[in-house]
Amino acid sequence: MALVMAQEVPTSSCMDIRHGPAGVGEARHRMREQLRISGVSESVVDDAVLILSELLSNACRHGRPLGARDVGDGEVRAAWRVDKAGRLTVEVTDGGGPTRPVPATPSVTAHGGRGLNIISALAQDWGVRDGAAGEVTVWVIVARGHRHDDFATRVASPAIDFVSAFDDLDA
Repeated sequence: MALVMAQEVPTSSCMDIRHGPAGVGEARHRMREQLRISGVSESVVDDAVLILSELLSNACRHGRPLGARDVGDGEVRAAWRVDKAGRLTVEVTDGGGPTRPVPATPSVTAHGGRGLNIISALAQDWGVRDGAAGEVTVWVIVARGHRHDDFATRVASPAIDFVSAFDDLDA
């Protein structure tokens, strides 16, 4: 006779991540593992892990650590939860910064600036919430089947028309 014990599956998690790139991989791994155990679909898990990476990168690049700590000396907070309807909310909280999180329009050759555009394309909804002591939380709702249809065009660089650029050479 086998004894089977029911295991409580976590539907939410919260963790402090070192302010900087070192903790991002650990957070992604923990999120992926917990969401898979919770039965979240693989496509939502993949989107959520990418979103978490973007949010944490932005928090470390543009925000201060939580509390009154110096950059590189504190933490940012990552949290996620699955509600009863199966929607996943991902949140990253930092100590605020000199600018508000808004999608950018980077040049074709820019090395960054596409993170919030990627998030907008993957998310059902997202926003920014101000908290105590200047804290800023960026939240994202991810739900199966809610990826925007024009995802590729929203995150891709604008097309360059090389043919018309060389029209004058035929003359």
